[in-house]
Amino acid sequence: MKSEMTSVDVAAIVSELNTDTMTLIDAKIGKIYQTGEDEIRITLNIYQQGRHHLVIQAGKRIHFTQYPRPAPKLPGPFPMLLRKHIISGRITQISQYDFDRIIEITIIRAGIITKLIIELFARGNIMLTDTQGRIIQPLKPVSFKDRKLRRGEIYELPPPQLSPLDISVETLAPIFNESKSDIVRTIATRLNIGGVLAEEVCLRAGIDKHINANEVSDLESLQIAINEVFNPIKKGELDPQIVIKEGKNIDVIPFGLQQYQNLDILQFKSFSQALDEYFNEGVKPAAPQEIAIEKKENMLERRLRQQHDAIEKFTKQQAKLKAKGELLYAHYQTVEEILKIINDARQRFSWDEIKHKLKNADNPQAKLIRSIDPSTGTLSLVLDEVHIDVNINLTVPRNAQVFYDKAKKTAKKRSGALNAITTTRDLIKKRDKNHDKDHLSGKRGKVKVKPRWYDRFKWFESSDGFLVVGGRDVSTNEDVVRKYMEKRDVFFHTESPGSPAVVIKTQGKQVPQTTLKESAEFVISNSSVWKSDRIEGDCYWVMPDQVSKTPEPGEFLPRGSFVIRGKRNFIKTTVNAAVGIQTKGNIRLVGGPTSAVSKLADYMIEVEQGEFNQSDIAKKIYKLFVDKVGDRQFVKSIASPDKIAMMLPPGNSRIKH
Repeated sequence: MKSEMTSVDVAAIVSELNTDTMTLIDAKIGKIYQTGEDEIRITLNIYQQGRHHLVIQAGKRIHFTQYPRPAPKLPGPFPMLLRKHIISGRITQISQYDFDRIIEITIIRAGIITKLIIELFARGNIMLTDTQGRIIQPLKPVSFKDRKLRRGEIYELPPPQLSPLDISVETLAPIFNESKSDIVRTIATRLNIGGVLAEEVCLRAGIDKHINANEVSDLESLQIAINEVFNPIKKGELDPQIVIKEGKNIDVIPFGLQQYQNLDILQFKSFSQALDEYFNEGVKPAAPQEIAIEKKENMLERRLRQQHDAIEKFTKQQAKLKAKGELLYAHYQTVEEILKIINDARQRFSWDEIKHKLKNADNPQAKLIRSIDPSTGTLSLVLDEVHIDVNINLTVPRNAQVFYDKAKKTAKKRSGALNAITTTRDLIKKRDKNHDKDHLSGKRGKVKVKPRWYDRFKWFESSDGFLVVGGRDVSTNEDVVRKYMEKRDVFFHTESPGSPAVVIKTQGKQVPQTTLKESAEFVISNSSVWKSDRIEGDCYWVMPDQVSKTPEPGEFLPRGSFVIRGKRNFIKTTVNAAVGIQTKGNIRLVGGPTSAVSKLADYMIEVEQGEFNQSDIAKKIYKLFVDKVGDRQFVKSIASPDKIAMMLPPGNSRIKH
C-alpha cells in the first residue's frame, strides 16, 4: 500500500491546483490549525468555490479534505506563528521544486511576501520563509549533517532531480550505460518515479523489467513509453483513481495504469478527492460539531455526484472497448497478417531479434506495431491512430471478443452504478422528508446562534451570495468604512442625510447587477426615504479609493461623513424590505431586500411603510413567525422581537399583505 505521495503525485496535485476549476491562486488564507504532530490544516476562501480545508502532512500528503480532524482547544506555537504572518494573506503561486517532493506556496499579505515550503519526503517538514529564503519558523526544528532547519537559517534546497516529463534519449543513454542494476530499479531511482511507475514504463515499452539496464538498446521505445505514461500530467488530463485489490485500497494514482487494468478501480473527479479518500480510509475523525453536521448533510449528495461521475466514466470506457473490437474487424486481414508474421518469426528468432528486425523493417505491417511485451505476448498496434493491444496467441476474432467481453463487464458496472444512484436518491428523499418533518413538527427547540462580526451593523446576504454591510449610526458608519472596507469592495451611499454607509464585501469577485440593484434598495430603504414615506430615491456607488476622510482645504468634515471624489454611478430604485427565518444550511434570522430574503428564508414576511413603530411591528412579525413555524422556543432563540427590530428599516412600517 502507498503510504505517502510520490514525486509524480506531487507534480499531479500541483498541476491540478493551478487549473481554473481548482486553483489555489488568489485564495484567501483563514485560520490555521495543527491537527497532528506533523499535520496542519489551513482554512481557505477560494474564488467562486467558497470555504475549503487544505490539509498538509509533512513527509506524506497535501490535498483538500472533507474529513477535517478536530483542532486542539489551544493552538500550538507553529500555527499561531503562521496566523501572525499569513492569515488574511493571498496565495500568488504554488509550484513543485524541480521534480522533487517539495512544494512552494507563495503568499502576499500587506505587501509582504513569504513562502510556505512543504517537504513530502521521509522526515519531511513544513517551513515559513522570507523573500531571502531565511526560515522564519519550521514545524520541527532539526539539524542534519548537511543542513539545518532552524529559525534564522537559510533554507537550502536539495540538488535538482531529473524529470520524466521532459526526458530525452540523449539523457537516458548515460544513465543506463553507467547503471549496475536492472532496468526497473534504474528507472525507479534515477528518474525519481518509484517502482510502480517504473514497472509501468517497462510494460508499455515491451521490455523485460529484470534485464540489466546497460543491456537495453532500444532507448527510443523506452522514451516513447515514458512520454506516454506521463502525458496526462503534461496535458492536464488527469484520470484520478483508487486501486482496489481483494477489497482493500492499495494505491491512489493520478492517471490509469495498464498493470492495474484487471483490478477494481474507483474513479474520482479530482486527484485531491482521490487522495482525501485514500488517506482517510478507515479514519473517522471526531470533527467539530459544525463540521460533523455539514458532513452528515452533504454525504449523500457527494455520493450521488461520485456515482454520476462513475457512470460517465463507465459509458466512455464501454464505448472505447466496443470501438476497439470493431476496429480489429475493420482491419481483419492486416491484423491477421501481423499475427502470422510474428508467430512465424517466433519459431526462428528471439524477442530481441524480432524487435530489431521490426525496427528496421520497411513494410506497412511492421509500421503498425508500436511495441511488444514478451512477458505477456502482447503486441501494441496503432490502427487508425488508436492504440490496441492484441495477444499473439489469439486469433483476430478472439482478440476482438476480449474487448467485447470487457465492454460487457463495464456495462454491468454501469448498470450497478445506475441501481446505486436509485438507492442514493431514495435515501436523499427520505432524509429530506424527515428534515422537513422536523422543521414542521415543533420539536426543534432552542437554538444557539454563534455571534458574527457584522451583527452590530445593518446587513444582508444578496441573491448572489455577497455579504452587504451598512452602518446604523454615525459611529458604525465610521467603522464600516475605516475598519471593514477593503480596496476590492464597493461603497454605496445617498446624497441625502441619514443614509447608512454601505459596503459590498466582494472577496475579489466581480459583482453582478443583481447584487448592485439589491444593495441600492437596501441603502434607500434604510435612509430618510423610508421615514418620509417616499417610495423611491437615488443612491450611488463608487470604489473605495474614491472615499476619503480628508476634506477640501478650509472645510470641516463631521464624524461619520466622507468626501467622494471622481465619477459616481447613480441608481434610482424603490424601497422594499423583508425579514425571514432560514432553517436549511445556516439557521438564522435574515433581512434586507425581498428578492435576497426570499432566496434564503424558509419563512418570510414583507414589510412596507406604515403606522407602527419598529418595536410594535417587530412584535407582530414575531407572533406571525411563531404561528408559521409552530415552535415558540425555536423562534424566540433566533428571531426575538428585539432581533427582528434590528433588521427593519428606520421609521414606521406595517406587514405587507
